[in-house]
Amino acid sequence: MDQELDTPTPSQKTASKDEILLLSLKLFAQKGFFNTSLTDIKEAADIKTSNGIYQHFKSKHAIASDLYGIVLDNLSISIDDIRRRNRKPSEQLRETVNLLFKLTEDAPDVMRFLLLLRISEFLPDEKPLLETPAFLKIKKIFLAAVKEGEIRNMDALLAYTYFFGIINHVLIMILNGSLTNAATSYESQTWTAAWNTIAKKF
Repeated sequence: MDQELDTPTPSQKTASKDEILLLSLKLFAQKGFFNTSLTDIKEAADIKTSNGIYQHFKSKHAIASDLYGIVLDNLSISIDDIRRRNRKPSEQLRETVNLLFKLTEDAPDVMRFLLLLRISEFLPDEKPLLETPAFLKIKKIFLAAVKEGEIRNMDALLAYTYFFGIINHVLIMILNGSLTNAATSYESQTWTAAWNTIAKKF
């Protein structure tokens, strides 16, 4: 619940919007959205009053909504870049998988936010992952792969489900500690297993 804004004083430490977002991402990823309070965020940012948060965000939900938008916007930009640099759909998918494994290794909190948290429970008005621009672009890759004969003639969403069912499950096992080696060490064999579920056999 939003509280009344405190009156700022010159001696109070302030935190930037980006700092609050980064600290909130870490807390949401580690503790979950509902187990993270504004007090937790305030203490992580080392600010004395909640006004340091409220001058940037109306609520914890507003922080989560901003994070969701930023993460998906960045992912969408990355997918655009992958599609520009690679002509064949299979190459685009391969590089998309590489991106997800690299993010899991280098930015695990981002991937925990996307894959481990049930975003619809605390951001019910946001688009589901599969309806966001980034994932609609990935779906187009599958459509192109069917058209060019790289994968079997099947519904693109079903191909997505088969393929990313394996990819996402491995990433989740890495994020929750079930698989303990570096994320990238699992990439090649995971790609092969996922690709074989949809690849057209010649």
